[in-house]
Amino acid sequence: MKFDVVLDADTPAQIRAAAQAAEAFGFDCLWTPETRHDPFLQIALAAEHSTTLRLGTAIAVAFARSPMQTAYTAWDLARYSQGRFLLGLGTQVKPHIERRFAMPWDSPAARLREYILALRHIWQAWQQGEKLNFRGEFYKFTLMTPFFSPGPIAHPQIPIYIAGVNQKLCELAGELSDGFHVHPFHTEAYLRQCVRPWAQAGAARAGRDLAEVTFSASVFAVAGDDAEEQARNREAVRQQISFYASTPTYHTLFDFHGWGDLSAQLGRLAARQRWEEMPALISDEIIDAVAITGAWEEIGPRIRQRYAGLLDRVTLYLPFVPGRQDASWQRALAGWRAAFP
Repeated sequence: MKFDVVLDADTPAQIRAAAQAAEAFGFDCLWTPETRHDPFLQIALAAEHSTTLRLGTAIAVAFARSPMQTAYTAWDLARYSQGRFLLGLGTQVKPHIERRFAMPWDSPAARLREYILALRHIWQAWQQGEKLNFRGEFYKFTLMTPFFSPGPIAHPQIPIYIAGVNQKLCELAGELSDGFHVHPFHTEAYLRQCVRPWAQAGAARAGRDLAEVTFSASVFAVAGDDAEEQARNREAVRQQISFYASTPTYHTLFDFHGWGDLSAQLGRLAARQRWEEMPALISDEIIDAVAITGAWEEIGPRIRQRYAGLLDRVTLYLPFVPGRQDASWQRALAGWRAAFP
């Protein structure tokens, strides 16, 4: 199992420092989210200031971009990083696609499936000099003159990860993707009884072995060396869970555990923007099912105990900022290496 970190940076200097520190500490991959910044721009800078660190998006919003635009960006990043780039894509949810990005939203699983096929067709055309001729329900690409083709690169097999929570996207991961970003709002039981079986069904239909899919997850961590630090981090996790649980996309998890009524309550509060009232509805039972709790050096062994055989990569749902809690991260790594020698 690989131990990764997520970037939390606003300036070029911070991105450079994070990439250099993540590589020096011995993390395997630095993931960039699409929240406040474009995740691809951050990876370009991180690639310049690292040599062995894997670099990936977790996630880039697919439907905010044409597949052609994403194909160009991923091709360049694979070239700049000398094959260290992992393309992680997500659908986002309807309000963000329509109201934040002003892009069309329909049939997200089917559209993402075609998006992946289009990317691979475009890359194949560039690498092999073949005619571009992709015709699908949502996308059509038939024009690529030599002037606009970037041509072949040394590392053309760009891994595509997708993210999801519910059945259709899990099945798509098994069918087509190289990796699957499991949403941080998950439990071990949901992963074991729903996510992986759904992915297995998709893999079986495609004649694939599920072992071809790398399962990666961001995991909520209530880390701390004393009761005060753990209590502070526990409340931060409680708040984040309340936000995710209020979103209809994530109701499946609550329904699976019999918490569906709570999810509806949170949704009503969110609709009224009563955010401050929501965390109180998240019980300690829910936090313990979703999050890993312990001292920093205990996190690795407890992840192994919970996720062995279920995940291949883990990222703590905590910002990695060099100069902030360096000793704690070093202890987490030491515990990880003891758990995964």
